[in-house]
Amino acid sequence: MPNKTAKPAAKATVAKPAAAKAPAHKPVAPKAPVAAAPAKAPVAAAKPAVKAAAPAPKVEEKKVVTQRQGFKANEFVVYPAHGVGQILAIEEQEIAGAKLELFVINFIKDKMTLRVPTAKVANVGMRKLSEPALVKKALETLKGRARVKRTMWSRRAQEYEAKINSGDIVAIAEVVRDLYRSESQPEQSYSERQLYEAALDRLSREIAVVQHSTETEAVKEIEAQLAKSPRRTNAKAEAADGEGEADAEGDTDDTDGTTVADEAA
Repeated sequence: MPNKTAKPAAKATVAKPAAAKAPAHKPVAPKAPVAAAPAKAPVAAAKPAVKAAAPAPKVEEKKVVTQRQGFKANEFVVYPAHGVGQILAIEEQEIAGAKLELFVINFIKDKMTLRVPTAKVANVGMRKLSEPALVKKALETLKGRARVKRTMWSRRAQEYEAKINSGDIVAIAEVVRDLYRSESQPEQSYSERQLYEAALDRLSREIAVVQHSTETEAVKEIEAQLAKSPRRTNAKAEAADGEGEADAEGDTDDTDGTTVADEAA
């Protein structure tokens, strides 16, 4: 009898350790929540804050148009103060809160770009290229007799500059004709040569664009026309021909002594 009661007691003692082991693993369970997860939240929130601080992209202020005041983009025009140029674009810009349309004109030979308000083209004298008939008239002008007034050079120089900057192709041709010197004629002064080359450059550029040729070809054509003009005479020969054609002011030329009176208009 004592032995039978002892066996159940032994079983009870064996089962107790098994029940004690189960709670031993429970402290490991709290590791499942990751402690770093809450730390990522501030990083994600920081990104929108950086984007908000960045400046918003500016709205483009330029608006490209194709035609204004009868002029088109990529068209060649004559700007009196600089000669022949090409319209690269017609832009609309906002300056000081006001919208302004501009012609962007490129002068290739001068390596210059000019912006001209479209509303000011009439004031500055910008015009289209001359018609072929007008170019022909300018070339015919080169064959005429040089009309050099017997006035002081400083006064004549101002008149020549005014003609060159007028943008009038015929007036520019007159300057080329009046200042031209052949090999048999006396050399020009420095100031005369400067004005002659300026007028020749303006004239040859426009003729080249109108005739779709090169400037070199245009210069040759101009010089061929000049060679057909009557030779200049000196002051003594002019006096022998008659003083009636001389300018009323009667001043002598102080540059080269080869003045020719104005022809009757």
